[in-house]
Amino acid sequence: MTENQSRVRVQKINLDISGMSCASCAGGAEATLAQTPGVLQARVNFATSKTIIEYDPQKIDLPRIAKIVKEMGYTVVTKKSIFPIEGLHCASCVASSEEAIMGIPRVISAAVNLASSRATVEYVDDLDVTALKRAVSEAGYELGAESATLEDVSLTAEREIKSLRSRFILAITLGVIIMVLGFVPEFTGKAYLLWALATQVQFGAGWRFYKGMWAALRHRRADMNTLIALGSSAAYFYSVVAVLFPHAFVSGVIEANLYFDTSALIIALILFGHFLEASARGRTTGAIKKLIGLRPNTASVIRNGQEFSISVEDVQLGDLVLVRPGERVPVDGVIRQGYSAVDESMISGESLPVDKKVGNEVIGATINKTGSFEFEATRVGKDTTLSHIVRLVEEAQGSKAPIQRLADIIAGYFVPAVIGIALLTFAIWFFFGPEPPLNYALLNFVAVLIIACPCALGLATPTAIIVGTGLGAEHGILIRSAETLEKAHRIKTVLLDKTGTLTQGTPRVTDVIAIAPFTQDAILRLAASAEKSSEHPLAKAIVAEAIERKLILLLASDFNSLPGMGIEAQVDGKILALGNLKLMQEKNISVTGLVQSTDQLWEQGKTVMLLGLDGRLVGLLALSDSLKPTAKEAVLDMHRLGLEVAMVTGDNHRAASAIAREAGIDRVLAEVLPENKAAEVKKLQEQGRVVAMVGDGINDAPALAQADVGIAIGTGTDVAIETADITLMSGDLRGIPASIALSKRTMRTIRQNLFWSFAYNVILIPVAAGVLYLAFGKNGVPAGLHFILGNYGFLNPILAAAAMALSSVTVVTNSLRLRGFDPG
Repeated sequence: MTENQSRVRVQKINLDISGMSCASCAGGAEATLAQTPGVLQARVNFATSKTIIEYDPQKIDLPRIAKIVKEMGYTVVTKKSIFPIEGLHCASCVASSEEAIMGIPRVISAAVNLASSRATVEYVDDLDVTALKRAVSEAGYELGAESATLEDVSLTAEREIKSLRSRFILAITLGVIIMVLGFVPEFTGKAYLLWALATQVQFGAGWRFYKGMWAALRHRRADMNTLIALGSSAAYFYSVVAVLFPHAFVSGVIEANLYFDTSALIIALILFGHFLEASARGRTTGAIKKLIGLRPNTASVIRNGQEFSISVEDVQLGDLVLVRPGERVPVDGVIRQGYSAVDESMISGESLPVDKKVGNEVIGATINKTGSFEFEATRVGKDTTLSHIVRLVEEAQGSKAPIQRLADIIAGYFVPAVIGIALLTFAIWFFFGPEPPLNYALLNFVAVLIIACPCALGLATPTAIIVGTGLGAEHGILIRSAETLEKAHRIKTVLLDKTGTLTQGTPRVTDVIAIAPFTQDAILRLAASAEKSSEHPLAKAIVAEAIERKLILLLASDFNSLPGMGIEAQVDGKILALGNLKLMQEKNISVTGLVQSTDQLWEQGKTVMLLGLDGRLVGLLALSDSLKPTAKEAVLDMHRLGLEVAMVTGDNHRAASAIAREAGIDRVLAEVLPENKAAEVKKLQEQGRVVAMVGDGINDAPALAQADVGIAIGTGTDVAIETADITLMSGDLRGIPASIALSKRTMRTIRQNLFWSFAYNVILIPVAAGVLYLAFGKNGVPAGLHFILGNYGFLNPILAAAAMALSSVTVVTNSLRLRGFDPG
């Protein structure tokens, strides 16, 4: 290879990599990338998080580089865009269009969804949309506007439905006329009239199939269009030859039959099936359409003391927005004046209105039930919670479940295999079939091509995923991807964080015990003085109790948080240590004087914080956090699903066990430091358990990432939406078993769809090939079955087309049944 050739092959990419916490991280990442086969040079800049990589695209591609970065523990920062895509007909179309998209530089992944007619493209840097559209067009499909909303996709779908309807009406009208004319006595020019009518169907209504076949053949592929075009063309052109050269047909071997009605009705029925399928597919996105429909169109904004009614799109950050009773909140914000009760069921799934006052957040599209209030807009446009939810659901619906890989693999071989079976069928019946052999060979050849259905295989998984994720969103369950939905049904152990997840997360001081000469107020005052700058829930509870008792707090300095143990600080010139037994042991502080009191409080399930001053124990504080009202019911529901329920906490074993007993939890992992929660998850996984970790999505991030499925509960408006596998928008623990039940039901639907898709093809392709001749060949077909199976058991190609159309409609309809499922 010459030096010039080497230069031409080299590609350079500039990546943003997140997760590097120090310069050594950058150095290690750079060394690993540089040693990767195919990577010629890698330069990582820790200060900017930028990485410049030069690589040989014949040896390594961008998706592989991104995977290596992920294996190192970092993440390539990517962008996602959703495009409507026209012209998809089957699983082979999906594979072809994805291949075209993946050929564009800077693309990391592409997921084309047959059910929703959307392409989700993940890429780095700037995407060359023009090149992308050109590549997809050359593959035989049309890509719509970048970053398509569901409205854009819906418009594309509506155009497709209208086109299918008009083509079907043309085809069925002319097809019926051709069939009726077939029963009319012969007249001059009848054959040519039939030919003229059939030609309009074949190359008018059916032109889309030829266009699709040609695009596939240009890329050395075969798809559903290929099968339909070949099958209908065989019947059509045979008939054309019979019209033009009737005397060339020899009686006994070939009969000059005309099959114009067969070719026309095949196209008509398949178009009708596609029309029904497209209409049904449109209903699968009903849940997300309902969410989008919740957005109000206008907002009442107060500017310069005057009220204006403006479009929601024109609301700006910082605007003061007025909401009256019965109105929907237009955007996200914080109440500055007034109070009310707001129905947030569209976000959280909770039916009871939530009281709101000054300082509380309100979410766009929720309903103001009672009073009026003014709020400051803090998130507008694409940044609102509703927009985030819609985007998340759209991305989830555009993703692929691992189970779909089976269908994709089979689809890759399906059409070539069917063409092979059809040719073999033709040969067998031509050489060994009843007279006239060419006619029967031709009809069986057509029937095999037409009855084979890659559509059902392609729709089996995505239609169920779309309905399942949409149904989850309606119930306040946000599922991040199809892969998550599939994983969730295999969960065996649910690991619950305690504070804020299993419990209310708002502890209160229940006991203060002092050792003379200190008083209760003195102990509380010292503890609150040290904790006043902390954001920890226990610290806030101690400070709140001190304020309630109207105690004057002291100045504190040298504050130091000791994760998993407590805090230390200087208060009033003395060294203060406040925390658990482990902290007292660390500081060599004897707890002998309060052992009995401590044990009693622990037995009651309370959190005990021991207070040491200048190396000696002076008192303790006990705090209690109550279970969430639905905790017991949620745990019971998880047990009904056959799940093991465990709790992880930094509390001591006694306190943790008391909470676990109250909730009915099976296993307790106590005295676990925050940084060790992920290790506990890993231990469970090493025991062969599929683990779901349930936490707040922020403090428990490492454990959520380690778990097979990370579930964030009650924090659905911020970080959790972007990081968790599943986000429960409300704090209701019943959402955990509900999400798992939804996953199980969705997977059951997918398996049903795949079974019927495979069964349909496995059973009916042999029937179309003429296997029933073995049963009816000698004695003939009963009179009542003649229209279906003819004289010898050969399937009528027109009915083959009807069966093909019915198969994909059946799959979509079965997926739509999911909409009636109540996950609880």
